[in-house]
Amino acid sequence: QQGFRSGYFSDADATDRIRLYDQPVSPWALLEGAVAVYTVSSQLGFEAILAGHRPKVFGQPFYAGWGLSEDFQPLARRRRNLTRAQLFAGAMMLYPLWYDACRDRLCSLEDALNGFEAQVRAWREDRKGWDGSGMRLWKRGALNGVFGGVKATRFRSIPVAGSARRQMIWAGKAETLAQPPEGLVRVEDGFLRSRGLGAELVPPLSLVCDDLGIYYDPSRESRLERLIASRATLRPDQEARAEALRRGVIKAGLSKYNLGGDLPDLPEGHRILVPGQVEDDASIRLGAGTVRTNLDLLRAAREANPDAVILYKPHPDVEAGLRPGAVPRAAALELADAVLDQADPVALLDRVAEVWTMTSLLGCGALLRGVSVTPVGAPFYAGWGLGRDLGPVPERRQARVGLSGLIHAALIDYPRYRDPVSGLPCPVEVIVARLATAEAGQGPGLKVLAKLQGALASWAHLWR
Repeated sequence: QQGFRSGYFSDADATDRIRLYDQPVSPWALLEGAVAVYTVSSQLGFEAILAGHRPKVFGQPFYAGWGLSEDFQPLARRRRNLTRAQLFAGAMMLYPLWYDACRDRLCSLEDALNGFEAQVRAWREDRKGWDGSGMRLWKRGALNGVFGGVKATRFRSIPVAGSARRQMIWAGKAETLAQPPEGLVRVEDGFLRSRGLGAELVPPLSLVCDDLGIYYDPSRESRLERLIASRATLRPDQEARAEALRRGVIKAGLSKYNLGGDLPDLPEGHRILVPGQVEDDASIRLGAGTVRTNLDLLRAAREANPDAVILYKPHPDVEAGLRPGAVPRAAALELADAVLDQADPVALLDRVAEVWTMTSLLGCGALLRGVSVTPVGAPFYAGWGLGRDLGPVPERRQARVGLSGLIHAALIDYPRYRDPVSGLPCPVEVIVARLATAEAGQGPGLKVLAKLQGALASWAHLWR
């Protein structure tokens, strides 16, 4: 096409009946609009068969002679007619060996495709380079690791309108902009984030990019909301992948931060878990209803369930003294049967019948495990028919989405993942494996800084 190999055409070869198309384009888009395909032995002839065409083949490629093409030089030994599925299985599943570059092992075609998908997405989104605004200094190395694989990420104080680079901003900082530039992408931590708290400077393994809004702000449509609505119906392979991911997350006992902790003896009865939240968090400011504090959430849960066993789990950032939202123990015990400091919230989900929450991600974790969820706010997982929604859910959320659709949108489609071992863009399944085996840590510099921050926790408001 560009003169590097024989077979090159120039504009002089074009006629009123022949158009030369030399722009970057997906072959699938060309095949969708084609009425016929002619080839000598191009790989595109194989893809044409997969797309439903019967190509006219003038050579003897591997895909000719099986009854799926019109062959001008047939091979006598190829006399068996195959289906497209049989041809694909032979060429793509039985013949090749596939390699998982993240886990350094041979793998199935499905695992290889998931890896390709992650790497292709990264290249497509990052190839113009990024300018990042509102990013704290300690986060910048991780952000460049995720988004700087093609061109190093540049960090600025504010987004630059009209730049040739794409513009991103930490989602919470976007609220400070009087007029965000067109195309600004909001960035936030993903839902399978790390082994340790962001407030303790543990870098994220997943980040979400949202070109419409951000998942915790129900006042406007987010990219995640649109993805969830689009997953009301799944293909069989999507359903199988989401279900396998659900089982993997449950088996590994994963959550956003994966802190672990002891699980005390629990009172018997109909147990309801009430997870505390950081009360100045954006998800509370933007997504809560009339209940906006942890104490009010406890009151609402007790009032609606006077005979239940209420278990209150403070948020780990609040327990660490790094964020606001603490409920005095005496006040909490007036409403709850137990206050579970330092307990493993994921292990608790296996021991409770319900979860009452404002907007906590733990509500989504409960849905994954088949636990009843009552949101009194409007988190991203509310409004799709999966829980008992008491909060101000946007009317636009009309689609009825199954649990697999929610999982596919929130854990497969929406986030970007970076493998902490290989440094490559990767699918969610790699991150599940890394978190399950604790192969996701914190660099020595951040460990020292985190210890210093912990020692000065009472002054955290000065740098937050």
